[in-house]
Amino acid sequence: MKFWSPITGFQIGDGAPRNSTLICVPIMAESVEEMLVKMQKAKELGGDLVEIRVDFLKNFIPKQDLDILIKQAPLPTLVTFRPRWEGGRYDGDENKRQEALRLAMELGADYIDIELKVAHDFFCSLPRDRPENVKIIVSSHNYESTPSVEELGDLVVRIQATGADIVKIATTALDIIDNARLFQVLVHSQVPMIGLVMGERGLMSRILAAKFGGFLTFGTLEAGVISAPGQPTVKELLDLYNMRHIGPDTKVHGVIGNPIGHSKSPHLHNAAFKSTSFNGIYLPLLVDNVSNFITTYSSPDFAGYSYTIPHKEAGLKCCDEVDPIAKSIGAISCMIRRPTDGKLIGYNMDHLGAIAAIEEGLRASSGTTPASGSPLAGQIFVVIGAGGAGKALAYGGYEKGARVVVANRTYDKAKELASKVGGQAITLSELNEFHPEEGMILVNTTSVGMKPRIDETPVSKEALKHYSLVFDAVYTPKLTRLLREARESGATIVYGTEMFINQAFVQFEMFTGLPAPKQLIRDVLARNT
Repeated sequence: MKFWSPITGFQIGDGAPRNSTLICVPIMAESVEEMLVKMQKAKELGGDLVEIRVDFLKNFIPKQDLDILIKQAPLPTLVTFRPRWEGGRYDGDENKRQEALRLAMELGADYIDIELKVAHDFFCSLPRDRPENVKIIVSSHNYESTPSVEELGDLVVRIQATGADIVKIATTALDIIDNARLFQVLVHSQVPMIGLVMGERGLMSRILAAKFGGFLTFGTLEAGVISAPGQPTVKELLDLYNMRHIGPDTKVHGVIGNPIGHSKSPHLHNAAFKSTSFNGIYLPLLVDNVSNFITTYSSPDFAGYSYTIPHKEAGLKCCDEVDPIAKSIGAISCMIRRPTDGKLIGYNMDHLGAIAAIEEGLRASSGTTPASGSPLAGQIFVVIGAGGAGKALAYGGYEKGARVVVANRTYDKAKELASKVGGQAITLSELNEFHPEEGMILVNTTSVGMKPRIDETPVSKEALKHYSLVFDAVYTPKLTRLLREARESGATIVYGTEMFINQAFVQFEMFTGLPAPKQLIRDVLARNT
């Protein structure tokens, strides 16, 4: 599916927004007073308009409450009175509900939202001299799935036919590729349209609405307090994703993984893009099937990706060309779409950052200098895990002359990797008893100990006394249980953030062709870990 962006109405200038997509803040509270406080906060945070969800009000008195809410709102207002049958809270009389919406129009609301199911009746009930400056949004919510492009196109036509000023379609993402269907409809829409995909796999639709010409997107006041699944906060839209600077030509990048919510990569890359004025966006991409994702988002605007657990090997299979190091590791950590021919090139930088940090740690503890060769040479280098990161670290250790031992849950995978690096294979259950010599180096490349399961560790504290240095690729939290117990056992520890940050520098330069703002990236990571 190819995307093109014939979107007009974008002003580009010094500091001016690249898009006209509004940020709408849903206001949900049980009292009018609370709603007024929240509206003020929405304005302070940088929202453009507020959606007043009157179905959340306890003891709603339409004339009195709407008069206060609309007239005292510090921002333009969208009044929504969502019924239960469309995912809202109201389950009373339908005529009274529509009466309240007509009243909102009379009282000066800027927008009102009416559901497609009752839109025909609602328009028929409006007086001939209805207020002209109120825009009517006709909405359709699908909480099950995202229909085909043809069905979505038909839905737009049906909504337009009601007399809607603005079309709103919200669907549900069962897979991240579902967003593409809505983008295609959004970018070709001849009328103002709100097109959003709900759920964690739909997050990209809420941010890229600004690229594909969406009329508005929703941003919440605080994390977790949402009016629909998957909504980001206003602060995230503005500060993390730099939404005002996204335009039709913005290049899309992201980190492909599953799970992905923990990733700090969007914080680093978006801050770095902004500081260098690079026209790009970097998203967390919750991908179930890499091949489907790559096939679906095949336009030149989808320009490059970082890869994390568990997709590093699958990513390699989707490349047109693979860097020799990545080929020998059997996994990639980065993929770039070559601008000249659109081919996807895979690289692996996992070992670069980690090995450099481990060598630094060993030199610092022994007082040696780089001139004396790699401190890894001849050392027993135990790698836990045989996935993408495990392969990279085993390869990196082997390259430096270490004696590699691979410990994995399944022995066959350990043996397969060990044979490639002239090493030894053991199972994870053997690891606690494995200590052929003292002063070994331990490297964890599994997700054991990562948020939220921070009380887990891949090896017993008792076994850690045989190691002089322990590295953990997990960086959320920064100090994992493994690293804490290693430090208590007297070992030098190296944080996963070091591998992560060195990799971020290289990837930024590959994405942008610009030198990485290294200090800025370090500062952003420190603030976010």
